[in-house]
Amino acid sequence: MRPTTNERREDLLREALEIMHAEHGTPLELDDIARRIATSRRHLQRVFRELHGEPFRTALTHIRLDRAAELLAEPSPVKIREVARRVGYQEPAQFAKAFRRRHGLVPSEYRERATASVSA
Repeated sequence: MRPTTNERREDLLREALEIMHAEHGTPLELDDIARRIATSRRHLQRVFRELHGEPFRTALTHIRLDRAAELLAEPSPVKIREVARRVGYQEPAQFAKAFRRRHGLVPSEYRERATASVSA
């Protein structure tokens, strides 16, 4: 592959990830991001799998759940329902299930451990 092609693919991935990080709390779709960065859905899917090592949806879920972990560990507690909403989940139960899969604990347990380690 030519260096310019690889650079362009890396730029597409960087641009897509920037949008995902900035707008993780909104309903994001691959089609919308592809349109915004002037590429096709299929090409962006390929770039995610080949350069990022995971599909778009998985990457978005990880961004959302990692941001949720940051919010849960903050000293001024936000209700778990609100954390779920801020990171793009409408259903707290769906959020809790995904959070546990990603972090190994339900959100309330994660918060307890995070606040205990800060005060210890």
